[in-house]
Amino acid sequence: MEQHRSKIEELLSNINDREKREECFTLLELMKEITDEKPKIWRGNMVGFGTYRYIYDSGREGEWFLTGFCPRKNNLVVYIVAGFKEYDTLLSKLGTYKTGSSCLYLNSLGDVDIEVLKELVQNSVALMRIKYNIKTQS
Repeated sequence: MEQHRSKIEELLSNINDREKREECFTLLELMKEITDEKPKIWRGNMVGFGTYRYIYDSGREGEWFLTGFCPRKNNLVVYIVAGFKEYDTLLSKLGTYKTGSSCLYLNSLGDVDIEVLKELVQNSVALMRIKYNIKTQS
């Protein structure tokens, strides 16, 4: 009897590049452990954990995930939603990466110190939970 696969497992299993596929499953487990949240697919191919509601000064509001990742053709994107302003020391120890406003672009998990990446994700999630008064699931 075939075991039921989640939509997330299907999404990640369909990544052609074996190394990227394995790294996505590593990120999936890492973020499940850090957030204690169930993953959810956002915008087609982003895997997000937890949620928060935001309201801009303009009145525009929405919902987004606390952290997540997205496999892209050229790299992996890890979402450090709190941004990078507070994390210069951690980033100096991380390895090879590029950043956007809340995107950490990695060519490979092998290019970074996984323990530093965990700490970066943990700190960002903790900061977001404090900022938006979010209780943990457990």
